[in-house]
Amino acid sequence: MRIGIVAGGPKELLANLLAFQHQIDFWIGADLGAKYLLDAGIDIHMAVGDFDSVSVHDKELIKAATPRFVLYPTEKDETDLELAIRLALEQEPDSIQLFGVTGGRLDHELANIHLLYRLMKRNVFGEIVDHQNQLSLYKSGKYHIKNVHPGQYISFIPFSQMVKNLTLKGFYYPLDKITIEWGSTLCISNQIIDEQGTFSFTDGILIMIKSVDPLKS
Repeated sequence: MRIGIVAGGPKELLANLLAFQHQIDFWIGADLGAKYLLDAGIDIHMAVGDFDSVSVHDKELIKAATPRFVLYPTEKDETDLELAIRLALEQEPDSIQLFGVTGGRLDHELANIHLLYRLMKRNVFGEIVDHQNQLSLYKSGKYHIKNVHPGQYISFIPFSQMVKNLTLKGFYYPLDKITIEWGSTLCISNQIIDEQGTFSFTDGILIMIKSVDPLKS
């Protein structure tokens, strides 16, 4: 099962949700994210949160539109997104894509990136998607990326303190068994130049970000 969770980040940064309908089997709206799904005309399978970011009227519309409406108190130990992820994991998904989780408050954005680690520990592929970026975490291993969008930037950032023996093939800037640490910008703004790019590393956890520059697209 492929789950999409939409949170209440700035709407202007939201990806086009309709473009992802064919990739998602089960949609969850977290707080204001449920209204974003309603506005897009997408069926909501579950709505989660304290709903302090929507009007009373919209809250009732959301409640009527979903078969499962899970209301939490405003004062709680977890964010609405973390609660949505917890409920999503009960569905035993193969992947979870997170929308509406970037922009706005930096504390929330950083925490949202760290929530991908929880998915990794459960062997669930997690990805953050907005109008300009796709961000995911990887354990050590070897991976292939198809060159679907020529000119797209690919950046790698260490999530763990150190990533060892990072090798990049098929990229404009190749690497051969390089160790990168926190604070390194060595792997920012690379590009795939072959039909596919390959990256591998032997130890650590790596963030990969696919991004487009709107001024150049």
